[in-house]
Amino acid sequence: MKFIIEKDYASMSRVAANILLGEMYRDRRVNLAITAGSTPVKMYEYLVEDVKGKDYLTNVHYYNFDEIPVIGENGYGVTMGNLDKLYFSPAAISAEQIHVLDENNYLQQDERIKDDGGLDLILLGIGADGHYCGNLPGTTKFENMTSQVSVDATPGMRDILIEEVGGDASKCPDYYVTMGPASVMQSKRILLFATGAKKAAIIRQAFFGPVTNDVPSSLLQTHPNITILLDEAAAAEIQDLL
Repeated sequence: MKFIIEKDYASMSRVAANILLGEMYRDRRVNLAITAGSTPVKMYEYLVEDVKGKDYLTNVHYYNFDEIPVIGENGYGVTMGNLDKLYFSPAAISAEQIHVLDENNYLQQDERIKDDGGLDLILLGIGADGHYCGNLPGTTKFENMTSQVSVDATPGMRDILIEEVGGDASKCPDYYVTMGPASVMQSKRILLFATGAKKAAIIRQAFFGPVTNDVPSSLLQTHPNITILLDEAAAAEIQDLL
């Protein structure tokens, strides 16, 4: 594991953008699975400036790794809708470079990525409960590939999804789809980033504690090429271990 600790959120976001750019500039097809949410907002601001109008970056192909099947105004589910607002539309990424995972094709996701040459990098956040992608405690197991997960698989999941769909319980689906732990571990490289003191405890538990399904992200410590990028607040509880 490689740890990178930056002073604050902005500098951490700049480094995250730089790492993705390093992959993008390879002289071949590059496959990236990227995350939505709040942590990457600043990173995408940097990336939009870095990649917009750069025709030589059409070799980069993008994949989402989970999806909540509630179609928004832009025709995407929740995850892809957020990625479109944060990055794809502002950066003018062409449709040919975007490979959507949804409730209709999730059973083909792993084979499709394999046929495309595999993921060069997957960009992950981490929840305070140790989840990543849609792999929450009590939902998927380490051996699972891309799968459908019931919203009732774990307590509190329905409330989380209601929040994701704007607080309207009537829009909450009965399931979501996600790349499972085994799918994520097939990526050639993993970049996980976290910001803020509220993530400090889980960073220590996930990367310096036992590997257990109770903390889904603990599996990631076994990946041969993982970088954990943190600001100082998120790294507060591991300084004595580095």
